[in-house]
Amino acid sequence: MTPQRGEPRLIRGSEALPPSKWGVRRPHKIVDFERHFSAGGVVYRIGDDGAEVVLCGRDEGGTWSLPKGTPEPGESVAQTALREVREETGLEVEIESGLGDITYWFARPGVRVQKKVAFYLMASTGGSTDDHDPEFDRVQWFPAGRATDVMTYPTERDVVRKGIAEIERRGSHAAAPPGV
Repeated sequence: MTPQRGEPRLIRGSEALPPSKWGVRRPHKIVDFERHFSAGGVVYRIGDDGAEVVLCGRDEGGTWSLPKGTPEPGESVAQTALREVREETGLEVEIESGLGDITYWFARPGVRVQKKVAFYLMASTGGSTDDHDPEFDRVQWFPAGRATDVMTYPTERDVVRKGIAEIERRGSHAAAPPGV
């Protein structure tokens, strides 16, 4: 028997949840929550045609992103960014300024992760992208205007735009170090 309007009714299981666009809602599993932190950089050099930005690529999924990674015990945020960029790109870099943080979410089986990443604007001072670690399949220089077109993650594109604006604001026209 269906209860009349205003009468109490017993609600069981998924009946208590309104339908979603995919059908009946079911109670969600309780998942663990973690917070992660990384630091990285927008690495640039000034070439014959203007500013270039280095990006790290993976063949699987065709992703292009910025170099970043997690701190080792005792490292400062800046030290983490310098080490991770050096390892992942093969380049020697120096920090010029902070570019702020981004925060995003992702999930692993049974765990929701909130990740915060601090980014710095970094000038390439030497090294070679051929010496990058195996975490990425490719590390490549892109003209600043094209870098954001190939990048996978919108929040990282915003960081690169901010870095490019900072380079342009400074009017940085230093020559690229030889061999970079």
